Amino acid sequence: MRHLRCLTWVCLALLAAPALAANMPASKGWRPAEVKPAETEIPAVTDPPYAAFDAGKYQEAKTLAEEAAAKSDGPAHTLLGQIYEQGLGVPQDFVKAAEWYAKGATLGDAHAQFSLGVFLAEGRGIKENKKQAADFFELAAAKNHAIAFYNLGLIYVDGFARPQNLTKAAELMEKAASLDHVPAQYDLAAFYKEGRGVPRDEAKAVYWLGKAAEAGHGNAELEYGILLFNGKGIPKNEKAGLDMLRRSAEKGNPVAQNRLARAYAFGAGMKIDAITAGKWHLLSRQAGVSDFTLDQFLANLTEDERTKAERAASEWEQSLAALLQ
Repeated sequence: MRHLRCLTWVCLALLAAPALAANMPASKGWRPAEVKPAETEIPAVTDPPYAAFDAGKYQEAKTLAEEAAAKSDGPAHTLLGQIYEQGLGVPQDFVKAAEWYAKGATLGDAHAQFSLGVFLAEGRGIKENKKQAADFFELAAAKNHAIAFYNLGLIYVDGFARPQNLTKAAELMEKAASLDHVPAQYDLAAFYKEGRGVPRDEAKAVYWLGKAAEAGHGNAELEYGILLFNGKGIPKNEKAGLDMLRRSAEKGNPVAQNRLARAYAFGAGMKIDAITAGKWHLLSRQAGVSDFTLDQFLANLTEDERTKAERAASEWEQSLAALLQ
């Protein structure tokens, strides 16, 4: 086949960056995306109930936790809440989970306070009450609970349960980010990029974006990879940038798949690979990313190349589906 040459203007636009942290909340009524059971933390302790829990011995963990809870042990209450929340060794029961979290929260356990805040925010096992949820997040945050800091930050961004205050939101996000909470690092980069609640600071925006990318945040990998590739606000490193794009694409990010397809199609920072370019373009297009230039590239593939690209895309989808099972 005859491959298209990468004209100068095409190369310059090849890896144009999407808007940084485009998912940053901005409108009234927005619910914090990170308020979900999967974010509930279980403290890393060596107490027998937790040792049994970590070993997958849920019935034993439940028995040991009940014994400890009878002695007013706060973390034991949290563990019992987690067991009922996830239905581990017992039928899943959000009402019982909420009751155990409430008892643990009363005893001052930060993880119970956070988890009860989650349940109150979502109305899971207990009547929804966002104001009380924010109160419990504040109690947990006072004990340096990273995700509680993050959720409070989101609350102050949107102005529900607390008056909107972007300065306060940025302060809370920075605390969460400093405790290695990855979504907070990604959102904090947007605060510094846009100057929301803090003075605009490109260097800090790039720093926090890089931290989130290195930790495996898919959107951060995409955006930081583009910055590395183009050398914008950071020393240019095409190989590292493409590696970041590949990491994001492998997670299923369609924009990263599109940018990676362009790199393979036009030899940007790598050798041209028509089949791999076709694979990533087919996947990104299927996810809704349109690209007329790559459509033309795909149309110029030989029948054999097109078949191999389609097979590669199908195999990638099957492998991702297997990982998610």
